[in-house]
Amino acid sequence: MMVINLVLILHHVVVYADADVRLARRIKRDTVEKGRDIATILDQYSKFVKPAFEDFILPTKKYADIIIPRGGDNHVAIDLIVQHIHTKLGQHDLCKIYPNLYVIQSTFQIRGMHTLIRDSKTTKHDFIFYSDRLIRLVVEHGLGHLPFTEKQVVTPTGSVYSGVDFCKRLCGVSVIRSGESMENALRACCKGIKIGKILIHREGDNGQQLIYEKLPSDISERHVLLLDPILGTGNSAVQAIRLLISKGVPESNIIFLNLISAPQGVNVVCKKFPRIKIVTSEIDIGLNDQFRVVPGMGEFGDRYFGTDDE
Repeated sequence: MMVINLVLILHHVVVYADADVRLARRIKRDTVEKGRDIATILDQYSKFVKPAFEDFILPTKKYADIIIPRGGDNHVAIDLIVQHIHTKLGQHDLCKIYPNLYVIQSTFQIRGMHTLIRDSKTTKHDFIFYSDRLIRLVVEHGLGHLPFTEKQVVTPTGSVYSGVDFCKRLCGVSVIRSGESMENALRACCKGIKIGKILIHREGDNGQQLIYEKLPSDISERHVLLLDPILGTGNSAVQAIRLLISKGVPESNIIFLNLISAPQGVNVVCKKFPRIKIVTSEIDIGLNDQFRVVPGMGEFGDRYFGTDDE
């Protein structure tokens, strides 16, 4: 009987092996370790083990969040689940440390879209399509953190509906160039929104230099959605946020939107600016020796705009 039920923090996982594999393992174990003969093993299996499995173990499969076929030999599936659990535990720890960090709730749809855009073999068309879907989710989640006012309207049935009115004083600021990939989703959600630009030259872990900025003249009176799909070291984000604050934008009026974040970048930004909000769809493991997010998704701007080496 080689069915293992793992009740984990987030999921109920069943590692399931075929019946003939389970029986072969039992025969090998009982003959070698317990000195039983095959006839006795088969008799016990058919009278007790198999019926107990069918009555008590097999029915639990329908409650499983994830079923791994081929048992413990399916190393690829097990490694993926272990990585996912590590990621979720890391997200929960950071969210407990920084109450201004928001990770959108993971679903299999979101996990599937991340799988596609992280795959180095994904075509440019698919990369753009699924990146846009994820960006739209992050933008919508970010908009939910804006202030609102209560408003009542009269419906076509003559009834009164008590709702809310959107924040009117709002703008976006994209960090050129990868941040520009998030502009269409923001425009789709906020009709006629003003969008400013910031260009920062990045080189390794340091050497960030502000090259260009073009911001709305009244940005100090607006809530700002800062757009950059990857939060790596956090140094570029810090420089962009400092620029916004120098223009009169209150720190609490800035919401930083990105697709993936490295814990190092989250620590840097949240410690320096504890009143801004960070909204992301996943927190990755960390940074490698080249200060790139891992597992990451490569150079986002190059893949999105089709300027990578391929």
